[in-house]
Amino acid sequence: MAEEFMGMLIGGLAIITLFIGLPWLIFHYVTKWKTAATLTGSDEKLLDELHDAARRLDDRLCTIERIMTAENPNWRQNCLPGEGAGQRLLSERD
Repeated sequence: MAEEFMGMLIGGLAIITLFIGLPWLIFHYVTKWKTAATLTGSDEKLLDELHDAARRLDDRLCTIERIMTAENPNWRQNCLPGEGAGQRLLSERD
């Protein structure tokens, strides 16, 4: 009789765990995952600030390039490293 009761108790616990506990656990962590995947207000504000800073830096770079091109149209070719530049740097280390 006691063994029968223990078997029914273990079977009942297995069924409760399988049909109630496991789905609850899965839905709990799915909900946590979905809420963690969204951006907070402070994250959005930081992204907006970074976007504005990047836009301003891009504008400044374009202005500098225009000024340098007006002063020296071939400045880009002078800035590009040539084959001799790498050799010159290697010989300076020795």
